[in-house]
Amino acid sequence: MPLDPDAQFDESVLEMIEHSPVGAVPNTPSYQDALLRLHAAHKVYADADHKGGEVTARSLAARSVFHAANLEDFMAGRIDVNALESNAGIFDRYVRSLPPDRREKAEAHRAMVAGRPAHHRAKLVGAERTPAAHDPMHTVFLVPGAGPHPGLPGNYLHGSVFQMTAGSAHGSWVVDLHDSDDGAVLFESPSMETALAKLLEVLESAPFTMDELTVLGFRFT
Repeated sequence: MPLDPDAQFDESVLEMIEHSPVGAVPNTPSYQDALLRLHAAHKVYADADHKGGEVTARSLAARSVFHAANLEDFMAGRIDVNALESNAGIFDRYVRSLPPDRREKAEAHRAMVAGRPAHHRAKLVGAERTPAAHDPMHTVFLVPGAGPHPGLPGNYLHGSVFQMTAGSAHGSWVVDLHDSDDGAVLFESPSMETALAKLLEVLESAPFTMDELTVLGFRFT
């Protein structure tokens, strides 16, 4: 069976993007058509670090995910919530992973990503929701990928797991994920255990575009 000429050309475009310092390809119809196919196949994303550039999914697959380093111990009951790595510590590790020239731009997002839990809840509280009177858990994470808009420096989406309503047994738990602008998806769960299991599923699935998370039960907000 003859090889698909589009597949061969698209592979060459992926290699061109990966070898370009700004993720650029020629602005000609054939290359732009290839980009459309590659975006539709979730093989390239808009590059957060270079305006008008692209980044390949396979290059992002080599990047780290960031979450509480001792999350596994917490889920196994070996530590309590107060011993979880702080959100500031998680964000610090993310910033240190970036090239020096991108760290200042990343720092500008610190309050948005690792800020107070109330900041995250306030965006989701509706007429039938009651914010928790305490903060049993609020932990952030960052994963390579993209949403309707590019991610943070390094092409990272940022999210968190937190409790929306009071009462550890019957509270409503949320896993949310954001790009660098107003793109956001969330998964709602009646229990912390289910929410944390969903977080692990997300971490294992990276890199991805936000719309791919709909198969995991997320919805756009």
